[in-house]
Amino acid sequence: MPFKLGVIGIDHGHIFGMLSNMQAQGCSCAQYWTDGSPVTENKFNEVFPDLDRVADRRAILDDPDVRMVLISAVPADRAGLAIEAMEAGKDVMVDKPGCTTPDQLAQLREVQARTGRIWSVNFSERFQVPSVTRASELVAEGAIGRVIQTVNLAPHKQNLKTRPDWYFQRERYGGILCDIGSHQIDQFLHFTGSTEARVVHAHVENTTRPEHPGFQDFGEATLMGDGGHGYVRLDWFTPDGLPTWGDGRLFILGTEGTIECRKYTDIGRPHQTDTLFLVNGTENALIDCREAGRPYFARLVADVQDRTETANPQAMTFLTMELAIHAQLMAETHA
Repeated sequence: MPFKLGVIGIDHGHIFGMLSNMQAQGCSCAQYWTDGSPVTENKFNEVFPDLDRVADRRAILDDPDVRMVLISAVPADRAGLAIEAMEAGKDVMVDKPGCTTPDQLAQLREVQARTGRIWSVNFSERFQVPSVTRASELVAEGAIGRVIQTVNLAPHKQNLKTRPDWYFQRERYGGILCDIGSHQIDQFLHFTGSTEARVVHAHVENTTRPEHPGFQDFGEATLMGDGGHGYVRLDWFTPDGLPTWGDGRLFILGTEGTIECRKYTDIGRPHQTDTLFLVNGTENALIDCREAGRPYFARLVADVQDRTETANPQAMTFLTMELAIHAQLMAETHA
């Protein structure tokens, strides 16, 4: 049974996918609160004209009909708002990164355990990408055997003219490995089935924007888990010629085959999202995955109703952010 939502913080554009996908599941939303005047607000009001902005977020947190709060505030502020929401008896879906420091993560663990609320981080590069949905199905079916390694490439366009000040401030956005890297670490854990993992290499740098010393335009990390290995590379170097914001790719190596997801475009051909390549002992296939769906949202609705963990295990969400924060700090310590 769908339920009522509230929105707290719209500073990042991911709020559009978060809210629209939950509305597609039948959830309603009447109010939002945000701090200041985020660059997203005009578009947000155009896309969601029926939502009223409230001056005090307690109007949302104290509403007994609101069961879940969606949070896409500035990354450094997300943990505090999520804690406030859980303390108010609300489940939470927060944009990635769900937190930016070890202290925030420790507080979130304590509050989530004490309140029994759901703290779900929307790792949209898995949850909102149909080709990754299909890859998950194929891996579960045994199409490539046991997964040995994942490789995630996550290039982005800078689009500097549209970026707010916090985008350049390390303490506000959390660093490139914590922020974008949490997407990729989530996929590594998911596809390898790892429940324990460690970071064995991490590096970040700012090669193009010395006028913004807190900005990081390149990052990489290597991980080893009890279910497999992972490598992630993140950058802000996508050229303007690409018809979308980034040529994100996921490579999954198995004992019996390989999968490649070309998530957001396919270079050199007419622009199309969600192309998957599968090679194994019997197949050499190109699969159009645009209709594969985004089951995370339906599962999250069910989790709120049934108090289950079908959308993503709570322990895995915490482990993803633990590894992302650790990788970020390791990279900066060794820089």
